[in-house]
Amino acid sequence: MVVESINFNILDIIDILAIILALMIAIIGHEIMHGRMAYYYGDDTAKLAGRFSINPIKHIDPVGTIIVPLLLYLSHAGFLFGWAKPVPVDMRRVIQNGGESGAIQVSLAGIYFNFFVALISVILLKSLTLHTNSLFDIFLAKFLFYSLIYNVVLGVFNLFPIPPLDGANALMFTLSKMGFKQIAQKFQEFSKYGMILLIIFIATPLGNIIFYPINIMIKFFLSI
Repeated sequence: MVVESINFNILDIIDILAIILALMIAIIGHEIMHGRMAYYYGDDTAKLAGRFSINPIKHIDPVGTIIVPLLLYLSHAGFLFGWAKPVPVDMRRVIQNGGESGAIQVSLAGIYFNFFVALISVILLKSLTLHTNSLFDIFLAKFLFYSLIYNVVLGVFNLFPIPPLDGANALMFTLSKMGFKQIAQKFQEFSKYGMILLIIFIATPLGNIIFYPINIMIKFFLSI
């Protein structure tokens, strides 16, 4: 009864703030982890560029972090997606110190982060005791739910081997590690068409190929 008496505008603002915070943590943390993993393998490029900072200003991409999520939200697209400025990584130094295995780990580091945060979010969400008269509790529940959703979306989405997604980089370095360097090189050359292919997947019914495993993973996390 208390929740029903709260002004809808307040709940709407709480919803938007929870979405923004969850999405920012998901996409910024994703990028920071690429740099952190690269640093583990001896590449300090991201650190010297100040990209280990959690300050959102250092990571915001006007299009990917603001415009695209805002348009998706206003158009009631049913999902939100975005990206931060890519963290600079010198893969030559990573490979020099950690080989292709190191490059694979750097490529997948952001995905590891997203799935870890999704797991923590669902655990906290299921252990949360709500007090219906608390706006903070409402915000926290929404934040944890959105954090679960957006981290699963980013994690699964980036696993697809479509350039410039992380899965494509991981596949390329895996092929190189297995001795298929020519195939890896051809795959890298194909990357210039990757964004076009990615747009086709997102903007057409082919997007179901991507969203099906995302829905499966969300159900899996909710079943934990």
